[in-house]
Order: sequence, then C-alpha cells, then structure tokens
Amino acid sequence: MRLKEIQHIFHKELDAIYDTNEVDSFFLLLIEAYYKISRLQMAMDPNIALEDDGKMVSALDALKNEVPIQYIIGETVFFGLPFKVDENVLIPRPETEELVDWIIKKTTVPNPTILDIGTGSGCIAVTLAKKMPEAKVFALDVSKEALEVATENAILNETTVDFLKADILDSNTWSTDFKKLKFDVVVSNPPYVREQEKARMKSNVVDNEPHLALFVSDENPLQFYKAITNFSTTNLKVGGRLFFEINEYLGNDMIQLLKAHNFVNIELKQDIFKRDRMIKGQIQK
Repeated sequence: MRLKEIQHIFHKELDAIYDTNEVDSFFLLLIEAYYKISRLQMAMDPNIALEDDGKMVSALDALKNEVPIQYIIGETVFFGLPFKVDENVLIPRPETEELVDWIIKKTTVPNPTILDIGTGSGCIAVTLAKKMPEAKVFALDVSKEALEVATENAILNETTVDFLKADILDSNTWSTDFKKLKFDVVVSNPPYVREQEKARMKSNVVDNEPHLALFVSDENPLQFYKAITNFSTTNLKVGGRLFFEINEYLGNDMIQLLKAHNFVNIELKQDIFKRDRMIKGQIQK
C-alpha cells in the first residue's frame, strides 16, 4: 500500500479523535520510526509503497484506543536526547525539561553529587549526567521495571548513573551505603496528582501511564514531598539545594513545607504557561 493511501486511512479513522495536524504528526513519526522514511522523503514521493504495513495497522489500532504515540514507537525526545519509554514509566513532559535546565543553571559547585528520587525513565538523572559530565549522579526508584528502562536510557545516551532500588517512603529499604551518601543536589518529580484531579485529566494519560508515578491521595497530597524533604535535611551537604516539580495548586503548601524544615533561599518558579510548577530550597550554610 502506498504511503498517501495509508495516510488517508489514518485521517479517516482518527480525525474524529485527534486534531488533523496531530494525525499527520503521528503518521510521520511512525513511518520514520518503523521504516526510516523521513518527512522530506514523504513530501517528495508520497507514492512510496510499503511491502509490509502490519506495523502501521497495529499502530492505528493503538491510536484509536488513545495509546500515547510515545508508547507505540517506544521512544521520545527529552532535552534533545533520545529516551526509551514504555508503560512502566511516565512520558517526560516539557515542564520537566524546564526543571532540569534550572538545576543546570543553579548548580555551580565543582564535581557535584546529585540524587534523582523517583527517576522513572531516568530523564532527569541521565540528562544531568549528560549535560554535567563532571557530576556524580545517583537515581532511585521503587520500581524494578522503571529502573530497567532508566538503565537502558543511560546506556543509550552514553552516561554513567548509579541506580538504586529503594522506597523513599520506607527507610527500611535503604542500604547502609545509601544512608551515608551526601549530595549537593536532590531533585524529584514525585507523584503529585490528587485523586480529585483525575477526572480532569486526559483519558490517554489515565488509561495508559503508570498510576504509581502519578497519583496521591487527597488526604495526604504532600506525602512524597514530606519524605524527600526530611531525607534531604540529613543527606544534603551544607549549602546543598533541593529541587521539586510540583502540583501547580500546591505552591504555597510547598513553601511552608520547606520553611518548616529550615530551608532558605526558597524560590517558587513558574513554567512557560505561568503555572507554579517548580520549587527549590537550600540548606543553610
């Protein structure tokens, strides 16, 4: 079947679900990922015939069920770097790129030690290791499957990250060596979506991305932030910084949490959409 014919079928089946331009984007991403046919090649010769269009048929079925395109092709781009993703990890978001950029700009100590808590795909830890090659980067997650994906991404991007399996909410899972480590930077993008907010989320996210990495109870929405802040008061070096990606509705609560633990130089930062999405604090010198 020719490419233009398959593209027509995509629009016929998907235009009622997605924006027309988004359908074109899906189609182009798929033919590049599956057949190494570039957008330019498609534009120059839409009559290219595929000997086996089975992958495109399967992808179309998945898109009709609103499976994210990143999971279908098994990869995405974060901070200009390639990352493998599957149903065991969240798909990296643009606001997390902003968080990483903030960390890079604010970390001026030589040879910093960095810990990423709840690393998921490893997008934060691997990117920091890639962009700050002098840093010693550690990454922690409770999910064995997520750590396998993160390890693959460290190899893919030719970086060195020390991965640790542990539950930040349960110190009994921490190794003795881990408890002794001291860091210049601790960063986390932990679960922060309250159950009450689930109804406002897109179904492709709720139905496909891991709930373990997304949701917290309405009664204790700062559960992970409290645990990580407590950990950081002991395991950050003097002058070290704690960075969080946060729920946009809980900025003031986060400021109070950091103040209660005697952090200074607290800064709440908005993303490009003017939402309160990041915060940092510093251990007093």
